[in-house]
Amino acid sequence: MNEFRMLSTSGILGYGFPEASLAAGLARKPHVIGVDGGSVDPGPHYLGSGKPFCSPGAIRRDLRLMLNAAISTGAKLVIGTCGGAGGAPHLELVAQMAREIAEEDGLAFKLALIHAEQSSESILGHVGSGKIAALGGVPDLSEDVVTGAVRIVGMMGPEPIMKALDEGAQVVLAGRASDPAPWAACAINAGFPPAPSWYAGKMLECGATPAIPKGHDCILVTVREDGVECEPANPARRCTPLSIANHSLHENASPIFHLEPGGLLDTSACTFEAVSDRTVVVRGMTWVAREYTVKLEAAELVGYRAFTVCGTRDPGLIGIIDTFLQTVRQNTADKSADLGILPTDYVLSIRVYGANGVMGSREPKRNSVGHELGFLVDVVASEQSVANAVLALARTQMLHTDFDGRLCREGNMAFPFSPSDQEGGAVYRFSMHHTLSLDDPCEIFPVEYEMVG
Repeated sequence: MNEFRMLSTSGILGYGFPEASLAAGLARKPHVIGVDGGSVDPGPHYLGSGKPFCSPGAIRRDLRLMLNAAISTGAKLVIGTCGGAGGAPHLELVAQMAREIAEEDGLAFKLALIHAEQSSESILGHVGSGKIAALGGVPDLSEDVVTGAVRIVGMMGPEPIMKALDEGAQVVLAGRASDPAPWAACAINAGFPPAPSWYAGKMLECGATPAIPKGHDCILVTVREDGVECEPANPARRCTPLSIANHSLHENASPIFHLEPGGLLDTSACTFEAVSDRTVVVRGMTWVAREYTVKLEAAELVGYRAFTVCGTRDPGLIGIIDTFLQTVRQNTADKSADLGILPTDYVLSIRVYGANGVMGSREPKRNSVGHELGFLVDVVASEQSVANAVLALARTQMLHTDFDGRLCREGNMAFPFSPSDQEGGAVYRFSMHHTLSLDDPCEIFPVEYEMVG
């Protein structure tokens, strides 16, 4: 085979794509149709709760189009990090949708499900073994962190997906995976070198993001022995040397070194050549094999949230806002103590939009304040009832706390909603940012097969 063509439909399953772009991509006869199913970008809630961060309706719409396209053309369909976070409930959500779509549309295929969720017991077996290393300056992994995790996933490389392809699966749904890994798996399994295969995955993982104008759309990447060719399926978009080079910097600590399970993709010698006004060929990437490690991700329950949104355009209040908020916090603490709620029972945060709501303490323009300010008042506590109670007190203090020069004798704040107070439910945080060294890249990622339809 001289070339291997892969079509990515979008940045994430459920983000959507034009059907015309899918049709244009299919006209190029791709060997693989796929999409990255998720990310840690939306935060730990989805891993901890087991919920998808795209709506089930949007996921089903994209999946139906892709399944029908793959089965009608004979292409492989590969999706990594199913359901947003790639845990067991996320994978099962997408798998069940695939079964239902197959029944409704009369499709038949061999399905592979690759599990990425890990039991606490299995990870505890590695603690202290020297196989687990901390990333980014976080502490070494402790038994308490492992047992406190609500859900743990391993980020698989290409090998479990290659195993599923070797076993004849036409549709591969994977749990948490390195974003480029499903694409790299398909190209490597077809006999192409790791370097262009991984680079292709880097281009495909976000759909048409490497093209301009940016949008959730389809992109076709052709892998050859000496490089990759990138072209958007939508004629309204185009790839340029700059747009492709720009995307190769995406989500990496280094602009040229991309660490992946089992190796490092080196792009320092890459060249970018426009072969048309819409297509770019990239050459010069290299792959350096390294110790095989996979990332571990976990979420733990922190507490329960209640929040409210309000705003003011009172210039007198805006002029002394820092002092005002200090008083609000102190008054809230005093009133909470009257209810038997200690300061250690909750965390009260007040984000000020229009001053430092985005950057917080890192905001460089400390004296740049607009004519109005918005406030997000947020309480996280060990119990929902405590969070609700503290928020009610904080909201009252925001509304009625006096200040020097106040002219209005009524409320200080405008509230856009009634009820003003909203329950945010369970709050999670990431608790693992570690790597696990594996002797066998497939050992913690079991593959399950079934005939569908």
